[in-house]
Amino acid sequence: MLYTILCYHSEKVVGNWTPAEDAAVMEKLAGVQKKLAQQGKLGPVVRLMPTGSATTLRKEPTPVVFDGPFAETKEQLLGFYVVDCASREEVHEIARELAAANPGGALEIRPVAVINPHGDGKVTRPA
Repeated sequence: MLYTILCYHSEKVVGNWTPAEDAAVMEKLAGVQKKLAQQGKLGPVVRLMPTGSATTLRKEPTPVVFDGPFAETKEQLLGFYVVDCASREEVHEIARELAAANPGGALEIRPVAVINPHGDGKVTRPA
């Protein structure tokens, strides 16, 4: 089953890391990613750019695009992993490893459905 691990943290905290601090965290995360890739469990890994570069499309009453994100949270979604795991326990163990490599924030774990991965109109849903 595929799961996504959504990585939340305070942009203010992460944005104030020195380049060396950021590189150290990324190096630790790369170690976890390498292990997962070798196990055939790692899907896409994405690091999102700061929320200041985001736009939001509000659909109602008429679609309008606004500058900036409009999340109502103190922590922002900074990136995510897609991992292929046999069980919820396994994805929780991976999340623990990622948390140890990148202190602070929170990781939200959700099963995912792959929608139209090959352009054939088929939807793959979690079992």
